[in-house]
Parts: sequence; structure tokens; C-alpha cells
Amino acid sequence: MQQMKKMQAEMVKAQEELANTTVQGSAANGIVTVEMTGDQRMKSISISKEAVDPDDIETLEDLVTVAVNDALTKSNEAAQKRMGGVTGGMRIPGLM
Repeated sequence: MQQMKKMQAEMVKAQEELANTTVQGSAANGIVTVEMTGDQRMKSISISKEAVDPDDIETLEDLVTVAVNDALTKSNEAAQKRMGGVTGGMRIPGLM
């Protein structure tokens, strides 16, 4: 029981740390960048002027999609790394 309480406390701490961790995803060498927290909340998106072409909205949409997916991947990696240390590698549904 004592170990469970310790593990729960460590998990809460890890989740708080992830909420304060920021990762950045990008597309096209930084033309579009997305900042996201380790708990997968988007903080900001930056789009360079050169990416904005009124006649080619589809490319901008693709760049935003790539940048968001890159940030999500990095956020997931950060979460797995941090939570894996707490759970000792156990895969707990809903945490990773």
C-alpha cells in the first residue's frame, strides 16, 4: 500500500512536470512552428509570411498539419520518457 501511495505521488509530480514542459514541432524548416506542452496542450502556432499564399491555402494547411503532428510526436515521447521512469516501464492504460 505504501508503494502505491508513493507511485501515485510520483505520477502526480510527473504529470505536473509534463504540463510545464514545452516541445516545438515544425514544418518546412520552421516556416510553421507549433509549441505544445508535454500534456498535449497547444500553446502557440507561428506561421511565416512566406507560407501565406491566398492562391494556395492547401499548402499552408498541410504545413500546419505537419507541424502539429511533429509537436504531438515530441510531446508523446516526452510523456513516455517521464512516465516510464515513474512506472518502471509498466504500460498503464490512460497514461501513455
